[in-house]
Amino acid sequence: MTLIRLEKISRRYQMGTELVHALREVSVEIQRGEYVAIMGPSGSGKSTLMNLVGCLDSPTSGRYELNGTDVSQMDDNQLAEVRNREIGFVFQTFNLLPRSNALHNVELPLIYGGMGGVERRRTALEALAQVGLADRVHHRPNELSGGQRQRVAVARALVNNPSILLADEPTGNLDSKTGTEIMALFEDLSRKGNTIIVVTHEEEIARHARRILRIRDGLIASDELIGAAAAS
Repeated sequence: MTLIRLEKISRRYQMGTELVHALREVSVEIQRGEYVAIMGPSGSGKSTLMNLVGCLDSPTSGRYELNGTDVSQMDDNQLAEVRNREIGFVFQTFNLLPRSNALHNVELPLIYGGMGGVERRRTALEALAQVGLADRVHHRPNELSGGQRQRVAVARALVNNPSILLADEPTGNLDSKTGTEIMALFEDLSRKGNTIIVVTHEEEIARHARRILRIRDGLIASDELIGAAAAS
């Protein structure tokens, strides 16, 4: 089932007197349950594409359907609702509240969603267990390793059961061993049916995915199935 459908999506910015074409009539589909990496050099348009897919920005032209809904003409408030409902974000910098423990950090999206306290705690505990942190729920970020902090961020992204897990350079602040552990977690989540999109400039990280979209000069330069996906 098609989860993401981009049809001739363009994004243009005015930078002083210059008109920048960040994306040029990009068309692509991503199916529910896919694990996709978006790659490209700095200035290629990959961050713009991520912002559009994540409903953090709107296209200048073209149509974007997310889970059967046209989101390309929505205003900021409508986009915020879609983000809260459909998309879990994982960032390079973790973005955790330093004075709150892991459990409260993961509960935050549920608080914003108005979920009651008992159900909220149960749901957050399940998400932390899912990422292997059932024994760290009362630890604050400064009491956790970088990898554990990123796991908390992944749990927070998953707690609303979003349609998409969208990760922007998720291993950028981690050493290579810890980065490999986080990518193994993503592979496990993918096997469980989560739709995962990872934005990265590292080939080694992208190869963990089942499909790689390479962006160059605002266009999709290649769309490659790899590993088990290519074999099937």
